[in-house]
Amino acid sequence: MNLRRSKKLSRRLVAAAAFGDLPRVRALLRAGAGPGRADADGTTPLYAAAVQGEAAVARVLLAAGAPADAESGFGSEGTPLCAAACWGHTEAVRALLEHGADPGLREDHGTGRTALEWAAAGPYPDVVELLTAAGAQSPPPPRSPR
Repeated sequence: MNLRRSKKLSRRLVAAAAFGDLPRVRALLRAGAGPGRADADGTTPLYAAAVQGEAAVARVLLAAGAPADAESGFGSEGTPLCAAACWGHTEAVRALLEHGADPGLREDHGTGRTALEWAAAGPYPDVVELLTAAGAQSPPPPRSPR
């Protein structure tokens, strides 16, 4: 597949994932769209689905090989799990955890928040409970200046 076609498919897949268009997502995957390939803005299809709480789309992308912990770049930075937790999308969080997303991973290449920190700040107690059951741990309290 040529680069131009690949980019076009990626852009369409990210859009379909964000809108929860499951039939379109499946069709684009059959047409050769890469489930883990980011669009020109750096957004991965899985991140787009997670931000919108599209758990069914996330499951299809994960089953097609989208990496559960792949971080989007540029304007949409972060992991799919952090995105779903940030907005309290319990079923999307569940789908990601079922497919191996790391509940202790910090976004922004290890310098940002964890999914648990996002969920607790929400506050989304159902998501906090789900992440804690999956092994996420609360961060230590901030140190007071001396």
